[in-house]
Amino acid sequence: MNGTRTELERERDAGQAAEAILVRRAQAGDAAAFGELVSIYMQRCYYAALGMVGSPQDAEDLSQEAFVRAFKARGRLDPERPFYPWLYQILRRLCYNFTRDTSSRRRKLERAGGWLVAEARVRASVDDPERVRATEEFRGRLESAIGELPLAQREVFVLKEFEGLKYREIAELLDVPMGTVMSRLYAARQRLAVRLEGLE
Repeated sequence: MNGTRTELERERDAGQAAEAILVRRAQAGDAAAFGELVSIYMQRCYYAALGMVGSPQDAEDLSQEAFVRAFKARGRLDPERPFYPWLYQILRRLCYNFTRDTSSRRRKLERAGGWLVAEARVRASVDDPERVRATEEFRGRLESAIGELPLAQREVFVLKEFEGLKYREIAELLDVPMGTVMSRLYAARQRLAVRLEGLE
């Protein structure tokens, strides 16, 4: 058991060392090194944005913009610290500014959670029409319920339930106390439970 854990720790340390090398090269203006960082984190960045804004197209645009801004600000990178939390702060500001736009905010929030619906559709059984109907009903309720969560609660919910981050990791990403993360997640789950009550 200890040998396995040590091996995992070695792999993690090797990954961090490799990332630090990429960050140093990117700081020096190496576009290929920055491109490797983009390849590593683009999908994670996209899904984080999708959880906040709800639209696949907007999430793609915002995640790409986050990388553009990160490249421009690469001089502020610290090779001794993980890249993603720094990138996430850029992405988060972009997403928050996007949703504050009064002309699109309501529409974007209502569409939040649509990516969950798409995922559920893939997993739905096509052999049982009654189950498909029930799944469709659940999907609609789930999409609506997630879309109605306040943005701060939805962000924590997505990071915990769909990115699988631990409370401490979320607190570090959002730069808030761990208790705040827990209370937001609790509130989000309570809201969802009320909205989805009676559905399997």
